[in-house]
Formats: sequence, C-alpha cells, structure tokens
Amino acid sequence: MSVDQAVWILLFLAIVMANVPWILPNRLFIVVSMDKPKALWLSLVEWLVYLVSVGLVGIWLEYSTMGNIASQQWEFYVINLFLFMIFSFPGFIYRYNLKMFLDKAKK
Repeated sequence: MSVDQAVWILLFLAIVMANVPWILPNRLFIVVSMDKPKALWLSLVEWLVYLVSVGLVGIWLEYSTMGNIASQQWEFYVINLFLFMIFSFPGFIYRYNLKMFLDKAKK
C-alpha cells in the first residue's frame, strides 16, 4: 500500500467514524442496540473511543507504509482532536438540529 492510499483510507475512516455516534442514536458502538436514544454524554464517550481507535489505525498505517513512527508533540494531537470535531459536525447538526425540524415537518 502506498502512502497516498493510506492517507485516503485514514481520511475516509475518520470522517465516517466521527459521525457514527450522531447518525446512529439507538446503537452503542454500532453493535449494541438500545431501546431509547443515547444521552449526549454517552455519545461523547463513544466519539472519544472512535477518536482513539482512528488514531491507532493511523499509527498502524504509518508504520506499515513507512516502516517507522514519527515522534509527535502535543500540538499534533490537539490538531487531530479539533479535526475530528470538525469531521463530526455534520452528524451532530443532523442529530440535534436538522432532525428536529424534519420531524416537525412530517407532522
């Protein structure tokens, strides 16, 4: 796998995983079905677990394509946190703003 392919795979995975907690309100970690929608704090915990898992996949992809893992300072991790927040913005807006208006329009 080339570095370009690894970057695109990681970018796609990050965008999808950042939105999963918001798009699937009745599922916890995609596999556990819940009776009622998740609370906000539970969605945030799920989102943080996805952030860490995407980071671990990124480390694995970096090691498998380049053969080593570059050391990073704290700024790198803060930028990744905020980038993951930006990626999750469409799902968050859908869940807490747009869905409410769509449900009102159906009634």
